[in-house]
Amino acid sequence: MNSHQPELRAAARRLRRRHFLTLTAAAAALAFATDLPAAGAASAAELDPRKITENPFTLGVASGDPLPDSVLLWTRLAPRPLEPDSGLPDKRVLVTWELAHDEAFLRRVTGGTATAHPEFDHTLHVEATGLAPDRQYYYRFRTGTWASPTGRTRTAPARDAVKSRLRLAAVACQAYHHGYYTAHRHLAGEDVDLVVHLGDYLYEYAVDGAGGSRAYTDRRLPAHFDRETTTLADYRLRYALYKSDPDLMAAHAAHPFAVTWDDHETENNYADDTSEDNVPPEEFLLRRAGAYRAYWENQPLRSPQRPVGADMRLYRRLRFGRLAQFDILDTRQYRSERAYGGGWHKPGPESEAASRTMTGETQERWLLDGWKGAGTTWNVVPQQVTFARRRDLPTADYKLSMDAWDGYPAARKRFLDGAEAAGVRNLMVLAGDAHVGYGFDLKKDFDDPASRTVGTEIATTSVSSGKDGSDRPANSDDLLEANPHLKFYNGRRGYTVITLEAERARADFKTVSEVTRTGGTLTTAASFVTEAGRPGLTPA
Repeated sequence: MNSHQPELRAAARRLRRRHFLTLTAAAAALAFATDLPAAGAASAAELDPRKITENPFTLGVASGDPLPDSVLLWTRLAPRPLEPDSGLPDKRVLVTWELAHDEAFLRRVTGGTATAHPEFDHTLHVEATGLAPDRQYYYRFRTGTWASPTGRTRTAPARDAVKSRLRLAAVACQAYHHGYYTAHRHLAGEDVDLVVHLGDYLYEYAVDGAGGSRAYTDRRLPAHFDRETTTLADYRLRYALYKSDPDLMAAHAAHPFAVTWDDHETENNYADDTSEDNVPPEEFLLRRAGAYRAYWENQPLRSPQRPVGADMRLYRRLRFGRLAQFDILDTRQYRSERAYGGGWHKPGPESEAASRTMTGETQERWLLDGWKGAGTTWNVVPQQVTFARRRDLPTADYKLSMDAWDGYPAARKRFLDGAEAAGVRNLMVLAGDAHVGYGFDLKKDFDDPASRTVGTEIATTSVSSGKDGSDRPANSDDLLEANPHLKFYNGRRGYTVITLEAERARADFKTVSEVTRTGGTLTTAASFVTEAGRPGLTPA
């Protein structure tokens, strides 16, 4: 046992998370042992870009978190992304970027230079500023003789702009080893303003040399993917594998993303500093620090989201004129430990305790305060897990998921009461996680089907997790009977397109025929609308 471990364990119990890695000398020593580079450190050596002899833009480009006057642009330099050193020496690289009105870059708007630091795995996060609101732009990067693929992005409308329509796509859960990203291929061709990724962007589980269900016959993945991710180096390599997928690259290049995580970006079913396997908190927080750092490095996130040790403020707010406000939540980093050991369980005193939180007190207050005076037609809350009550059986011996909001009913009540107190008239909660598509009416009292409907939940299915799935899962009859507020249920893979307008919102649940083989076709499984001022889903 490490001589500092008892001290660290006690500190973990006292601090629970907050600045754990930076407030004890012992923890700092452990952080050093994990080879976490200091944020903002710069390598002394610089690589001449002319010496890069292989294409460094193998993982494409991405953009995200659009504001009225700016957007975040991302890329990573990695000539050989599936190798531990990515094919670049441990030196910084100067990269130029440009943004234009047209795809040919004849009407250039802005540009500049940025440095890809090895301390950040040669990733770039460029905040392009001084842009016009609600405009489409094209962008690209260059270094040496190499140019990146061209990406397309869009700024948000001005804060008080009257925008008539906003189209977004919701995606989640893309286990690489469960199938191809056929949904992303179709998504790349959609006419949407924004893609919201609701978590499980990657999975920590081992991927065998054949790529799992992808069953490669023309290549073998390196052996270092055939183990669970636990270190910063592991997570970086796993992002490289996922981002090397051409369909995911196409979706990122076509649309700006707003991302949030769930559990698998770190470890299945973790809660705050409690791991699935109940390892000591000080050990798990070291793993979490590496996972969070790799997440920020590989996503189009702005500098306020850059992690400090094992902490990362991912919750944030985006606004699209007077039409919609998006309050993006993090329901993993701050939640109370799952009741009754997690899984599906009968509710009881442990799960129903008033003190239980899904978001933590600070984030909860930020959310409730942010609704006051928002003045938008729609208040959209992208988050990870099923929000509505979801009984598994229509009988008295039903169980609820302790990992979803059913395991935190007091927190859900504070959420809904806060929305009502703030005068939110058109509440829409987005969710992923379950690998199925759900459409729920949110009820004032879930025990009374006739009680007032106070909002809508759109839960998107997975991109690939769960393999092909089916239109009618085996538990369909039980789930629909047990939950009369459940208006749609489908178990195929795909994504959901949501169109927000001043008078109504429309949700198109889109599914693909298969993901365990290439070439799956796209179908709109169902469409629903909810009228502004009259919450509740009706078939379109």
